[in-house]
Amino acid sequence: MKAEYRRVLLQSDFDRFARLSRDDNPIHCDPAFAATSHFGATVAHGMMLYSCICKGMAELIPGPGAVQIEQTLMFPKPTFVGDLITIGLSVDGDTGGIMEIATTVTKPGRDGEVLTTASGMTRVVPVDVALPEVVPFPATTEPGDEALYGLKLGMTASDSRIFSVADLDEYGDLVGDRNPLFRDDAAAQRRGFKGRIVPGPLLAGMFSCLLGTRLPGRGTGWMKQALRFPGPAYPGEKLPANVTIRRLRADKELVNLRTRIAAEDGRSVCDGEALVLVRNLENKLENKSENKG
Repeated sequence: MKAEYRRVLLQSDFDRFARLSRDDNPIHCDPAFAATSHFGATVAHGMMLYSCICKGMAELIPGPGAVQIEQTLMFPKPTFVGDLITIGLSVDGDTGGIMEIATTVTKPGRDGEVLTTASGMTRVVPVDVALPEVVPFPATTEPGDEALYGLKLGMTASDSRIFSVADLDEYGDLVGDRNPLFRDDAAAQRRGFKGRIVPGPLLAGMFSCLLGTRLPGRGTGWMKQALRFPGPAYPGEKLPANVTIRRLRADKELVNLRTRIAAEDGRSVCDGEALVLVRNLENKLENKSENKG
């Protein structure tokens, strides 16, 4: 089973997603800054591409909606304004009824080759399969350097957000994701939730905001992200998010971070691990993020 569609992303799409996610990292929104970076022009948010993948999943798995419990993403090439991207999904198999789907975003290269701008794997629970327990990632640190551009092991930045139904509607309108779990309280209740739930790209967009504006800071480029969704998040509830540095690699200008969102009652709703490139940081001499390390 496969699904595929095409889309051209415009600067207005980048700007609209920036307002929705609150991630105004200049590599996405400031053409003058982006022109001085190694990208040479503004690039799409990683979570904008993830949103496009989620739209494809809603079309691959029609009906009352399926629940995503895991997503891995790598961003080997940038997506620029005007690129014609192809979003592809292919069911690789299932484990205990849970679908495993390969996800890709590609674009044509200058010499006719196909370039991959995002790739990964998702695990999705169809409507007729019971939701499993999803275990968060372990909170560990790894050997590395002690400091990089003012960044240090254990530094953390946090923020919180209350998503509204209007935010969910704006997300659906921007990316075309028609999963009824995000749009219809009754459909979500039939799946066992209290009401419609917040889409994964909006939750992970909180990491995008923190990584791209706070820690490491403006100019950060996303290389990899792994996500797990242990529980639902609902519009109207306060959702604290935090990112914590767990490894620094000065020779490659790379930073590994733990990423986590937990509801105020303590339940984990989005957990993950991020790898980012800090080559283009606006200020490499001092870290402006909230330091609790």
